[in-house]
Amino acid sequence: MVICYLGVGSNLGDRRRNIKEAIRKINALKGTSVLKASRLIETEPQGRMHKQPKYLNGALKIKTNLPASALLNYLKKIETELGRPKRHPRLNPRTIDLDILFYANSVIKTKNLVVPHPRLFEREFVMRPLSEIYEVN
Repeated sequence: MVICYLGVGSNLGDRRRNIKEAIRKINALKGTSVLKASRLIETEPQGRMHKQPKYLNGALKIKTNLPASALLNYLKKIETELGRPKRHPRLNPRTIDLDILFYANSVIKTKNLVVPHPRLFEREFVMRPLSEIYEVN
């Protein structure tokens, strides 16, 4: 089992319900449990996204026995189940956005996954919720 930290966000539909449902689905993954969830904060869209609805953002601490690539695949499946198109352009509005911020103490660089998340430290909407739940192992 490894400890991972995930970012969660939504700016379409019932944002709070979208995030709660994503957390429920993550917790239901085989060999995975949500240990902590940050408070949700409302934030302005970033960059060229300024004409979109505001986001609700948070962070999760989970424990999983899934490899990072499998976890990513399940998170993408959950996004699709909650109404996010598979080929959704980056920076567009979304019903749910799930990102792997940290996967244990691993550094991962593949075509589909970079961990730690590459823009993690540039984003207050990630750092604020993450700082509530992050624990040094």
